[in-house]
Amino acid sequence: MSDRIVFRAGEATVFAKEGQFTDAMPEILIGETDGPVGQAFAQMMGQSAGHTRMFAIRALNQMVKPATMMVPKVTLKKSADINLLGGVVQSATADAVLDCVIEGVLPESKINDLCIIALIWLDPRCAKDPNLDTKDLYRTNYEATKMAITRAMNNEPSFAELKANRNRIVHDMFNPKA
Repeated sequence: MSDRIVFRAGEATVFAKEGQFTDAMPEILIGETDGPVGQAFAQMMGQSAGHTRMFAIRALNQMVKPATMMVPKVTLKKSADINLLGGVVQSATADAVLDCVIEGVLPESKINDLCIIALIWLDPRCAKDPNLDTKDLYRTNYEATKMAITRAMNNEPSFAELKANRNRIVHDMFNPKA
């Protein structure tokens, strides 16, 4: 059996505190740099209007490892949105990745051989909110990123869980029976 990590996917949602638009819903893809995830990662190095891609860094000259590319799921039109993505959310994402290595969720021996693509939700109402709680934005993104990475590395949810919940759980934004 190979110890390669070829393609692991995970997602998580952590809700904002009351009155905030700081929900976090990262979708994570983890894989070896010489595999399909690494190829996708390298091809994402260019920019796309409204979808500013950036590495997750903890601070200047402190890029987190495994190398993590953050890509917003929504079009960012204003510099205030980009500043939130490249500040609070970037910090939370990088800290979560680093803590996943420290805690053994991601193997430290492979940090230079893995890469992560993180699709990031940033509610367009965040930057417009005069009462934005940036600590809550950090909290939700940190917790959700750690959870998504953990789920990816543990191959969660299992098929047994999905099958057991098939007729008990519906999408939060659409109930086909309603």
